Amino acid sequence: MRIGFIGCVESSLLALETLVSMDNVEVVAVITRRATTVNADFADLIQLCKLNDIPYLFEEPTNRIMSTEFFRRYDLDIIYCIGWSYLLSKDLLDLTPQGVIGFHPAKLPANRGRHPIIWALVLGLNETASTFFKMDESADSDPILSQELVPIDAEDNATSLYKKILITAKKQIIDFTNQLTSGTAVFNEQSSDLATYWRKRCKEDGLIDWRMSAAAIHNLVRALTFPYSGAEFILRDKLVPVFCSTIDLNTYAENIEPGKVLSVKGTSILVKCYGINSIWLHNLNEDQLPIVGEYL
Repeated sequence: MRIGFIGCVESSLLALETLVSMDNVEVVAVITRRATTVNADFADLIQLCKLNDIPYLFEEPTNRIMSTEFFRRYDLDIIYCIGWSYLLSKDLLDLTPQGVIGFHPAKLPANRGRHPIIWALVLGLNETASTFFKMDESADSDPILSQELVPIDAEDNATSLYKKILITAKKQIIDFTNQLTSGTAVFNEQSSDLATYWRKRCKEDGLIDWRMSAAAIHNLVRALTFPYSGAEFILRDKLVPVFCSTIDLNTYAENIEPGKVLSVKGTSILVKCYGINSIWLHNLNEDQLPIVGEYL
């Protein structure tokens, strides 16, 4: 099976490494991007392409017709599109006999849309999924080829959950690729009645509101830790990023206002939240520390 591959992030690199290690398929062409700030988990695929003598093309956003023409040269059987934040043209989707296989780290048909790992953590979900599907012109609504549940533990953050999803995805890629080559793959239609959609997050979504519960703030922090840019709070009219937090187990009087700094220990601060709870924010920059009694 001759495979064309599209991707530019960590999940793309893992998938491409997995495919080139398989004996019964051949990756014959790759479309990727140059280094970009659009994807926090950007990964360079070029060294792997060079190591395996795979032709590659850097797609230009203003000239996507070039991508279709590039793939057309290689008589592809199928295209894998994994880790790509851009919709594909109909010409590219219709280019190969077996179509295009896409990837979404969520439990489709629920949670279609943008930033699935972040939203799953922000909302405090206890599971997500690794899902591969046959792509069409819509987003994440196409027949499912493979789906495996991934538990979300209380100690998970964006980094650890991403790693768990990648471990699951690697096994799936091997399994369904073998099924595709043998003609035994099964695609299951999604139920539109069960579909939900997550929107694109904005910078304001990462701003801590101290009227939130300690649990909600902690979920926000763990969702936006590395490779993302961190949750933020306002101190003296400046934004301060935070990448690590723990919920304080003690209780405090309800008449202490949210946002009051209760304690400072090293580079960690304890801040009052909604109700009787508070939260520790850790590993702050020493020049961005408040004092006890100050309000955030």
